[in-house]
Amino acid sequence: MPVPRAFWLETDPTLLERPFTVMERIDGCEAQFQALLDGPYAAHRDAIGRRMYEILGDIATTPIDHLPAREVVDVPTPDACWTRELDYWERVIDDNELEPQPIMRAGIRWLRRNPPPPAPRITVVHGDYRTGNFLYRDDIFGILDWEMAHFGDPHEDLAWSFLKSWHWAKDGKAGGVIDRDAAIRVWEARTGWRVDPTALHWWEVFSNVKAQGIWLTSAKEFGEGRASDLLMAFSAYWLINSQDKYLLEALGRLG
Repeated sequence: MPVPRAFWLETDPTLLERPFTVMERIDGCEAQFQALLDGPYAAHRDAIGRRMYEILGDIATTPIDHLPAREVVDVPTPDACWTRELDYWERVIDDNELEPQPIMRAGIRWLRRNPPPPAPRITVVHGDYRTGNFLYRDDIFGILDWEMAHFGDPHEDLAWSFLKSWHWAKDGKAGGVIDRDAAIRVWEARTGWRVDPTALHWWEVFSNVKAQGIWLTSAKEFGEGRASDLLMAFSAYWLINSQDKYLLEALGRLG
């Protein structure tokens, strides 16, 4: 798995206000999604798109029985994956909305009325797998941003990677790098599993709710002065209204 190696874990929160890790630095790579659209990296876009979903297949097929994370993280039952994630992100919206969220609330009601099939297997879920969260040149050299990783349904990562918020090229390609159907074929070939369209659709609807929870949290933290990074304010301003639109499209309520 192409990831930066972790060297140290510091659990004392007094040093940097929270626990932290020190990891390997991977030099000579690009992370920004815009660089894949033009210039020297664009020639590698197709290969990087295929590699992106090969690696996601490798994450999904990683055996979990002996992973150290099992000692500290609950492993859900196949029929509990969706409720655990939806309950969590609904609470995030409850705690961070600055004004009513009627479209997201409608989406949450739909998700609860139309539960997905039980997870076909319990796997490692990266939790934020998308372009922008890996280091690349002509290949992918490091998968980043594992802070939302958990055990769950492998459809969740696929759905998140397809979220319209990541359609950077505005051409319908997942992450601006690969057609959705091609990504599924690569993932299926790598895992030897079949994607369940019903499950994938449920997790795609859910992904819009999760994303909105993130944007609302960013807006609230910046507005209350608990964060000063302008990117948090920009992402909230840019994406909160768009996420409502994307959810309506996922529900078939917007052409």
